[in-house]
Amino acid sequence: MNALRNKVQLIGHLGNEPEIKNFDGGKKLANFTLATNETYKNDKGEKVEETQWHRLVAWGKTAEIIEKYVTKGKEIAIEGKLTHRTYEDKNGEKRYVTEVVVSDLLLLGKP
Repeated sequence: MNALRNKVQLIGHLGNEPEIKNFDGGKKLANFTLATNETYKNDKGEKVEETQWHRLVAWGKTAEIIEKYVTKGKEIAIEGKLTHRTYEDKNGEKRYVTEVVVSDLLLLGKP
């Protein structure tokens, strides 16, 4: 059961173009958002669609694949782990971020 402790699997569409950062030594970082949709019927029997937005980051080879093949609107499946971090913004205020660090990526839909 250790493999299931912090595992996230999502299928959705990219909400924006991935932001790629290059670091010394050739290491890459990709930041992007993923929208997942859920459809259900409410108490009145009406169809309701709900969208959740997720912040994702990918490093190394996964970031390179994202840079080459993934664009806004593209449907992908990811697997990764949930992380939390804090930072101070330019006004000195503490900000909290929850994001998924992507370890595996599957391109779905039409090329």
